[in-house]
Amino acid sequence: MTTSRPVAWSFWILCSLFYAYQYILRVMPSLMVGDLMQQFHIDATLFGQYSGVYYIGYALMHIPLGLLLDRYGPRKVMTICILLCVVGNLPIVFADHWMYPILGRVLLGIGSSAAILSTFKIIRMVFQEKLFTRMLSLSVTIGLLGAIYGGGPVSFLCGKWGYQTVVEVFAALGIILALASYLILPDIKFQQKEGIMKGIKAVFTNTRVLAVCFFAGCMVGPLEGFADVWGAVFLKQAYGLNPDVANYLPSLIFLGMCFGAPVLSLIAEKTENYLACIITAGSLMLMFFIALICHWLNVASISVGFVIVGICCAYQILAIYKASTYVSDHVAGLMTAVANMIIMSFGYAFHSIIGYAVNLYGGPAVGQALVNGLSILPAGLAVGVLGFAFLSLTEKSFQGHAKSL
Repeated sequence: MTTSRPVAWSFWILCSLFYAYQYILRVMPSLMVGDLMQQFHIDATLFGQYSGVYYIGYALMHIPLGLLLDRYGPRKVMTICILLCVVGNLPIVFADHWMYPILGRVLLGIGSSAAILSTFKIIRMVFQEKLFTRMLSLSVTIGLLGAIYGGGPVSFLCGKWGYQTVVEVFAALGIILALASYLILPDIKFQQKEGIMKGIKAVFTNTRVLAVCFFAGCMVGPLEGFADVWGAVFLKQAYGLNPDVANYLPSLIFLGMCFGAPVLSLIAEKTENYLACIITAGSLMLMFFIALICHWLNVASISVGFVIVGICCAYQILAIYKASTYVSDHVAGLMTAVANMIIMSFGYAFHSIIGYAVNLYGGPAVGQALVNGLSILPAGLAVGVLGFAFLSLTEKSFQGHAKSL
């Protein structure tokens, strides 16, 4: 697609704003744990499942939405998915039965899935291929700025206006964003790619790709388990921090990832050793969360550590790219969607396990229960680091197989 530079940038900015918007909605429940548990009379296990089902909707719709984007273009798909995000967040205000927020969370996951996929699509439509990683990193940075403002500032608004009003305000902003998408994005249909099932089979039968996705998924706990929901509660109960500080500190993880997305990508690109960068990032996160859970840190060291963890969380971009090197070029786009789908699906497992463990040991009001529940984070990081270390050691034997599909 040939477009002028201002038009290309307007498309990209719109997708990036959607990515930021869905991130705010994604982390918003972490600021409302007590309110939601009281309103719907639920325990930590059910709240963990509520947080986790987002990733079911997110992961399951990756391939279908990718195909719809190919068939109908980003204008229709993105507009509808923004509205799904709006509808999905409203039950926590207007519903009386817990089933409806659960269904709404799934809808939010489905709608959010289109944010990153539309970004993939728009970047490939209007920018040169060599700029793909750079523009994607910038989109992630904008999206994570949304996550940051899903922390302290939104917490302040919830305290001032009430969380119901805040949810309604963001619903109105979502409707405006959907209208802008429909009016600005091009109405373009794409020719359906041939051999879709063949491409899907090629990706899902590539053990190297699946290994990268699995080990990367084991390392998403700090972002998708801790920063998303459980971080603020953990800091309040386990470390005794006041609510304002506890709500703000996890936002530093997203702030760190804002810098980490372009910086870590640049380091990996310059060193040409993506696996070593991933292993280093995972090891740093592992050491930090061991120290955090063992109560070896103070507020200052936690703050610095969260920024470092955020930088390291950008390993996901490197992992997705690395997985794409193990398939042929004609399925690289599909592989990107599949890799992101698999990695993000681990969010459900982390939220469910944490919620179950917290409930088992006394609930979110008990500091030790949160310590026990969040112990899954260093365990997952250890599996991921060891897995990537194995892949690194066996890399040379797979170099000749990397483009065999």
